[in-house]
Amino acid sequence: MTDEPRRPRRPAAARPAPAPRPAGGRPAAGAAAPRPPRPRTGRPDRGQDRERQQDRERPQDREGRPGRPARPGRPPAARGSAGKAIRLGDPRRRLRVVTAVLAAVLALFVGRLVQLQLVDASALAGEAAVNRYVDDVLPADRGAITDASGAVLAATVDADDITADPTMFTPAQTKVPDAPQQAAALLAPILGTDRAKLAAALSAPGKRYALLAGRQPPQAWTQISALKAAFAKQAATPACQAQAAQVGRPADQGGRTSVDAGCADVLAGVFHRGTSRRVYPDGGLASNVVGFVNGEGLGAGGLEQQYQAELAGRDGRITYAQSGGQLVPTAGFHERAAVPGSTLRLTLDRDIQWAAQRAITDQVRAAGAEKGYVIVQDVRSGQVLAMATAPGFNAGDLAHAAPGALGNPALQDAYEPGSTAKLMTMAAVLDTGTAAWDTHVTVPGTLHRADRIFHDDVDHGTWYLTLNGVLAKSSNIGTIEAAEHLGKTQKESNRVLEGYLRKFGIGRPTGLGFPGETRGILAAAADWQGSQQYTIPFGQGLSLNALQATSVYSTIANGGVRVDPSLVRGTTGPDGRFTPAPAPGRTRVVGPQTAGTLARMLESVVSDEQGTGARAQIPGYRVAGKTGTANRVDPRTGRYSGYTASFIGFAPADRPRLTVSCTIQDPVNGHFGGQLCGPVFKQVMEFALKSLQVPPSGAPAPGLPVEWKPSP
Repeated sequence: MTDEPRRPRRPAAARPAPAPRPAGGRPAAGAAAPRPPRPRTGRPDRGQDRERQQDRERPQDREGRPGRPARPGRPPAARGSAGKAIRLGDPRRRLRVVTAVLAAVLALFVGRLVQLQLVDASALAGEAAVNRYVDDVLPADRGAITDASGAVLAATVDADDITADPTMFTPAQTKVPDAPQQAAALLAPILGTDRAKLAAALSAPGKRYALLAGRQPPQAWTQISALKAAFAKQAATPACQAQAAQVGRPADQGGRTSVDAGCADVLAGVFHRGTSRRVYPDGGLASNVVGFVNGEGLGAGGLEQQYQAELAGRDGRITYAQSGGQLVPTAGFHERAAVPGSTLRLTLDRDIQWAAQRAITDQVRAAGAEKGYVIVQDVRSGQVLAMATAPGFNAGDLAHAAPGALGNPALQDAYEPGSTAKLMTMAAVLDTGTAAWDTHVTVPGTLHRADRIFHDDVDHGTWYLTLNGVLAKSSNIGTIEAAEHLGKTQKESNRVLEGYLRKFGIGRPTGLGFPGETRGILAAAADWQGSQQYTIPFGQGLSLNALQATSVYSTIANGGVRVDPSLVRGTTGPDGRFTPAPAPGRTRVVGPQTAGTLARMLESVVSDEQGTGARAQIPGYRVAGKTGTANRVDPRTGRYSGYTASFIGFAPADRPRLTVSCTIQDPVNGHFGGQLCGPVFKQVMEFALKSLQVPPSGAPAPGLPVEWKPSP
């Protein structure tokens, strides 16, 4: 196909110049007359306008017939296409296609809408709620534990769990190959955790969460956050940013394998989570009574465990909308407030507890003993003012506590009391009228009963003692002889003695409900066989705990009425109201006259020069008490091994106020109760009397006779 030649344009010089317009606006002679203006006789006809528009747009045909000349520079249509007409697409067909496509899309949208709104509405709504709404626990504040005056022994304070994201300690993230090790070296001194253990936790593959240390004090996170800020600031400097940009580039382009140590932000993946922790302001004071909590904040020993429900309170819950982990305030939330735990007020006196704990700790160490315990009890109310154990433990530092020291052996150890149990035998003898304090008792050097030959602690010939002297000199033989007269037969005597032992609380719980408390061992009288029926009167062949033994002496000091021991005075609820503990039970064990006589007899043990408890004397106060030295049953072998040394007494003997007991297990340096526990009793009792401002005794001890002289 060849292009049709264009019509040659007239040269610019051949074009007639326009005639000049003369002054006055009229055309010069010979000039073409201007086109007369179109008369405006109204709105022009639309048809004429359309035709003129077509004339303007119609191109010049091949023959150059009149028409609108083509725009300069635009080539005319090709000749070969002159006979072909341009056929436009059918708009109706195009409209149908578009309509069909739109209908299909609309149908798809409608179907999906039906599925979302009707078919899967419930499931999707549930998934949306799970993703949008967060249900979280509002932990309740654990109640405090205080002593009788309100001094805090256990409390809950704010703390932090130190956590980390191990994926943020990889070389790709930190730009250093040993980020876990560097971070562990920085964190170990702050958290008090082994460096290797921390490095292993930070290097755990595939994990996004690691608990580095739980329930840390706020100071720990303060130190860590300061280090984090310093590292982040250094890593943001231009020099460090330039190093980070070069890590991973090829070596020929000046790349680096890691950044300098000063530019590595190795703590960026360490975080914290607010929580709480249990603290014990006085360290190990009364820890054997108060107990401790475990890693979950639950009571796991002592009163913390026994009163878990009251102390823990009730957790609350909060449900709120979140986006990207942030609370959406405008979406609203539902909250059920937590109810704080109640405060537990004990009967313990912190000062007396401290004195008792110091005294028994020093003596256990000096005697080379396995352990020991001291109890201080108010004889009138039955309240325990102190219960100290050595060796003890610090409830706030369980990691360094010996496992065997975490209990409360004063309530959990069952041991044979020895001579301190003779008081119950004498109470039965006096209360039944079998004998009086001045009854003459002939005590031989040995006594054969059943399958044994009995001795006293010291070898002696025949002693001529009053019943008071039998108790003062702690004669086993004299006690057996007195107990034999409780009934017409030995079996009847056994039944009478068993009845009194049980009224004193032997063989049954103290009523405290303390975790792990032992009720002791006391067989029925019908089962007392052989030599056991003769050893029980002087404290061998039965077992008890230290509080049961203490309660026996408090019963005599209280005029023969046993008051159930107590450790808790009451609780203070979240509303601030104090609820006292139920009143303790009271049981008449012996008559008041019997109790008074026994108190005077116990004074002879301490005040008489032949008594075994002279080391328990306190200037200005009359003291009544009894020593005990018993063969000790080793709980590991079940055989006798070593000794149990003890002393129990009350003061002032003329107006009793307090009972103090001391028990030392398996001592090496000495083993007599008066020798080891007498001084502990004196130290603790003297401090307690002065602390409570108990006035001294107003009269000297009666000095009951210990011996009698036979007729020549």
